[in-house]
Amino acid sequence: MKEKIHPKLVPCKIICNGEVVMQTYSTKPEIHVEVWSGNHPFWTGQQRFVDTEGRVEKFQKKFGGTYGKKAASKR
Repeated sequence: MKEKIHPKLVPCKIICNGEVVMQTYSTKPEIHVEVWSGNHPFWTGQQRFVDTEGRVEKFQKKFGGTYGKKAASKR
C-alpha cells in the first residue's frame, strides 16, 4: 500500500434539521442532509402518490382509457 495517498478519516456526524441522526467516518467532520431514512416518506410508511401535473389524465387522454383492455380481450 502506498503511503500518504489516502485521505484521513475522521469521526463524522450526519445532521438533518439541526439534529444528529447518525455517526460514521468520513473525510469531513459534519455532513448536513435534508432527507434521510428516518424522515423520508417511503421509509416511514407515509408515502403518498400525488398527481400534481395531471400525469394520469395525460396518460388517459393519450391512450383513450383503453390501456390494458386490449390485452385482456386477447386472452
